[in-house]
Amino acid sequence: MTSHADTTWRPYEVEGELSTAEKNRLPETVFAFPAKHKLPLTDAEHVRNALARFDQVKGVNDDQRDLAFANIQAAARHFGVDVAETHWHQLGRRPYTQNPAH
Repeated sequence: MTSHADTTWRPYEVEGELSTAEKNRLPETVFAFPAKHKLPLTDAEHVRNALARFDQVKGVNDDQRDLAFANIQAAARHFGVDVAETHWHQLGRRPYTQNPAH
């Protein structure tokens, strides 16, 4: 599993909906999957969205999922989002969590 030191996520706060053009201008360091520019982590709502949509990202390997989950955890800590899951496998094919925070 990826450690916190291996995360690539860096704070870059933009609240609300992002247009495709706005997403394209974001730095790689703001995405859960930086190489794919998938799942931006710009505020608490986007962190919760990334948890809900994690299993919908296609064309990535387990190492990329490890990194993405570590990035989500880092962003969650920054934005004060509680993450009940301790590993991305817990998000499953149909993500479900008993955590009311997301």
